[in-house]
Amino acid sequence: MQVTETNADGLKREFKVVVPAAQLEARTESRLAEIAREVKLPGFRPGKVPLKIVRQKYGASIMGEVLEAAVNEGTGSAIQDKGLKPAMQPKVEITSYAEGKDLEFTVALEVLPEITAMDFATLSLEREKAAAPEGEINDTLARIAERHEGSETVERAAAAGDVVVIDFVGKKDGEAFAGGTAEGYSLKLGSNTFIPGFEDQLVGKSAGDAVVVEVTFPEGYGNEDLAGKPATFDVTVHEVRATKAAEMDDELAKKVGMDSLDALKQAIKDELTRELDGIARTKLKRVLLDQLAANHDFQVPEGMVEQEFEAIWKQIEQDKEAGRLDPADADKDEETLKTEYRTLAERRVRLGLLLADVGQKNEVTVTQDDLNKALIEEARRFPGQEHLVFQYYKNNQEALNSLRAPIFEDKVIDFILELAKVTDKEVSVEDLRKDPDEAGEEKAEEAKPKKKATKKKAESAE
Repeated sequence: MQVTETNADGLKREFKVVVPAAQLEARTESRLAEIAREVKLPGFRPGKVPLKIVRQKYGASIMGEVLEAAVNEGTGSAIQDKGLKPAMQPKVEITSYAEGKDLEFTVALEVLPEITAMDFATLSLEREKAAAPEGEINDTLARIAERHEGSETVERAAAAGDVVVIDFVGKKDGEAFAGGTAEGYSLKLGSNTFIPGFEDQLVGKSAGDAVVVEVTFPEGYGNEDLAGKPATFDVTVHEVRATKAAEMDDELAKKVGMDSLDALKQAIKDELTRELDGIARTKLKRVLLDQLAANHDFQVPEGMVEQEFEAIWKQIEQDKEAGRLDPADADKDEETLKTEYRTLAERRVRLGLLLADVGQKNEVTVTQDDLNKALIEEARRFPGQEHLVFQYYKNNQEALNSLRAPIFEDKVIDFILELAKVTDKEVSVEDLRKDPDEAGEEKAEEAKPKKKATKKKAESAE
């Protein structure tokens, strides 16, 4: 087997591989002999089938096996002998082959770049911090109390926020329709539980009142027979009940599984603190990635960039079709958008390669404990179906890898942050939650000349 390097341009490599006909024939004969010893054909004793008959029956499939093995071996030899690290699957093209002739093929690939990371100790980063405000803790308590509200019968007309106990019969063109009838239904006015306009027409009604409610079903209503159509509901009001939020006391806390009101407040504070810390970390990571991108400019494999761009552009096209396209992109022509998002794809690939290299060189690993924690968090998103989630990831290696990748990235980010100089800056909760692009736009309005804010999608590499 002869392997000749024909191109070494940047990260691109190309080889010509020639496998002599004699070598292919020898492998074919060896494989035929193996089969002849094992094959069973009518009229012949096991192991006594003539080689000529074996060749006639199995020759084509054996030649396919031999050619595949030769291509794999030649490709492996081209890569391993040069000590190359392919960025993606090599492209193999057979350029010449005929029975009894040499096999010739080319192997084209891109290799991973050599990366020299900056000294992370020279990085200077600012982390925004905000304490959980008492106001939000109290607001959350109020919402919990409202969800556990009680009600009592009142002798007056119904107002927004009251509960009315009603019977109703829905009709279209004067005929009752399926699913439009109920008795003793408790409806909170202002809850928007029913279609638009229904609840408003019950405000001001009292127990014993009968009213015909006139509505039009929304265009996108699930029942096509009713969508966009006018209808009436014959409604009888049996009772008006005023609602009252539950008292904020230990009893309320016990209703939600806490021992006391103080324990509930602490749980709310802890959850809010975790949320704010998460936002702070996300913004810090964004700043870190910006600095890493600014300090590393190594060449990246074009194939990886193109693959990343295609994934981004597919999402852009889906967003455009669904009317979800970023307003900042809506007025741009397709060529401009493609240029911008190809730049984003290159940034993502470069940062991804950098983080992978830093992690590998510094022996950052994802442990089974790390995966277990991620699995538990994922399962919590599907209450009552946790066992199905665990089973899915247990039987799906690709899905498991999708959990492993962000864990690895976060651990590498943590490694870099440990080396960098990070100072904390106390900010308001409002400023912490403010999107950096929005803040950039506000500053741009104040500054002359105006400076355009960096694209949100380009700010975050992952």
